[in-house]
Amino acid sequence: MNEAKIVYAAAEAGVPQPLARDRLADLEYVVVDVETTGWTPEEAAITEIGAVRIRQGAVVAEFTSLVNPGAPVPGPISELTGLDDQILAPAPPVAAVLPGLLAFSRGCVLSAHNAPFDVAFLSAACQASGLEWPGYPIVDTLRLARQLMTSPDEVADRKLGTLAGFFGTPTLPTHRALDDARATASVLRHLLERLEARGVTTIAELTPWLETLEAAQAAEARAAAALAQAQAAEARAEAGEPADRVRPGSAPSS
Repeated sequence: MNEAKIVYAAAEAGVPQPLARDRLADLEYVVVDVETTGWTPEEAAITEIGAVRIRQGAVVAEFTSLVNPGAPVPGPISELTGLDDQILAPAPPVAAVLPGLLAFSRGCVLSAHNAPFDVAFLSAACQASGLEWPGYPIVDTLRLARQLMTSPDEVADRKLGTLAGFFGTPTLPTHRALDDARATASVLRHLLERLEARGVTTIAELTPWLETLEAAQAAEARAAAALAQAQAAEARAEAGEPADRVRPGSAPSS
C-alpha cells in the first residue's frame, strides 16, 4: 500500500505558532500542493498531496502521498498528471493521509500557488473525515506575484511554470504534487525577498498592503469599464442608435 511519508527531514519540526508581527523571513512555512480529479471539492477529490516545510529559506522536510480518490480519474486529468485508476488503487484514502499532513504542518504558515484551490480541497476533506481544519495563516504566492511581478516586462503571466522559469527554480512544476510544492517553495522565497525590499516584513503588514493594492486595482478596473461603457453609448448615439436598444447578438442587462 502506498503510504504517506516524509521523504526528507533535515531538522525536527515543531516551532511556536507564528504571530502576526513575526518577521516573514523568520516564519516557518509549509508549502502545499494537491492534485485532484477536477476543479471543485463538491465534484472532485484529491489524488495526491505534496508539501515542503521551509525555515529561513531552506527545506527542512518534505511530505508526499498518493491518495485514492474513491472514484475514477477522468481521462484528461490522467493525461495531465500521469495518475490513473491503476496507480491510485492501492493508495490510502484521504482520511488516512490528512492526520500526517496536519502534524507535518503544525505551527507553520501555509503557502500555496492559488491557495484558495488547495485550501478548499484540504479543508473539505478534513470536514468529510471528521478532522478540524486548523486556522493557518496563509500566504498565496499567486496573490503575491500579482502585486510583485511586473507584467509583461518581467513575466507574461503569473502561472507557476512561468514564475518558476523566471526565477530558475531547482525543480520545475510537473503537475505532480511534490514537484509543484518544491517549485512553489522556491518561488515563495524570491517573492518574500521582493516583499522585504518593498518594506513589507510581517503578516500584519502584508494583509493591508495587499488589500490596499487590490482595492486600487479593482477601482481602476471599474473606472475603465465605466469609461468603455460611456464611449460605447456615445458611439451608438452618434450613429443614431437608441441608447437602450439591445444590439444584435447581445444580451439585455438585468
